[in-house]
Amino acid sequence: MSTSRRYAVARAHPNLALIKYWGNRDDRLRIPANGSISMTLAAFATTTSVEWVVGQSGDRLSIDQAPVRDSALSRVTSVLDEVRARAGFADRANVVSTNSFPAEAGLASSASAFAALTLAASAAAGLALDSASLSRIARRGSGSASRSVPGGWVEWFAGSDDVSSFAATMAPADHWDLMDLVVLIDARPKVVGSTQGHTRANTSPLQASRVADAPHRLKECREALLGRDFSRLASIAELDSNLMHAVMATSEPPLLYLQEPTVRVLHEVARWRHDNLAVFYTVDAGPNVHLVTSSDSAEAVAARAREMPGVRVVLSSGVGGSALVLEGGDQSG
Repeated sequence: MSTSRRYAVARAHPNLALIKYWGNRDDRLRIPANGSISMTLAAFATTTSVEWVVGQSGDRLSIDQAPVRDSALSRVTSVLDEVRARAGFADRANVVSTNSFPAEAGLASSASAFAALTLAASAAAGLALDSASLSRIARRGSGSASRSVPGGWVEWFAGSDDVSSFAATMAPADHWDLMDLVVLIDARPKVVGSTQGHTRANTSPLQASRVADAPHRLKECREALLGRDFSRLASIAELDSNLMHAVMATSEPPLLYLQEPTVRVLHEVARWRHDNLAVFYTVDAGPNVHLVTSSDSAEAVAARAREMPGVRVVLSSGVGGSALVLEGGDQSG
């Protein structure tokens, strides 16, 4: 087998969900309880290399120059197993992954990590897979990773099984030049990760109602994005974020990701809109706030956010493209 079929490097971006993924129909396959919509974040990336090695006893993983042997390695192996099955070999892999942003801090590092892993592993194995197939494989490692395979504005179709649950681009990155301002409050790893959190969703008395109304919120968000209606998008995105955190707070045991500085920022956003700044908030599974804003308002919003107590730094990103193979494999597609 040639060297180009044994080693590859890929890069993927995290994504920000505007209609959230929280809770699974199938925890093993990560089939979500509802569909979701996201924007890809161009400024942040995970770069991952995969080398298939004949005769190695097990998969090996390094994240940000540190060897990993815990549950993170098991999740990586589950994705590699899918690639091995499709490629028809049993070789083990050396995986090296680096992030350009704080990992495990509510910034969807698992999304970009498993998307990059899927592309690199598939390319190194000599597989020529379409975006939907890659999205399905990435979903096995992290549900939101399915949305980091395609680029731009992305919809993840919940589906009912492994075939029907995948993500696709709704509109390209240049469809709307909105910005995501990441208000970083706490960059430490979460005590309870999203994978554990998803399993608690159905213990909340609010989850069934949240899921039942998801088709309406998806329609509102889809139409607002395609029509570039900022006010409509702001309303539905903030509602969806609040619903997810209400489910978290009423789960058994409860998940309280929001910190005092988080809540202060959320209160200020409404005031900033009264000052004619185009901005809305959404909060993933963590304490950090994403402020989505127009390019015209971004500088003023970022300046105000930096002045808030408890805010460590404000990071900025436009809308990014799809995951890409950088080295090795067949890059012609």
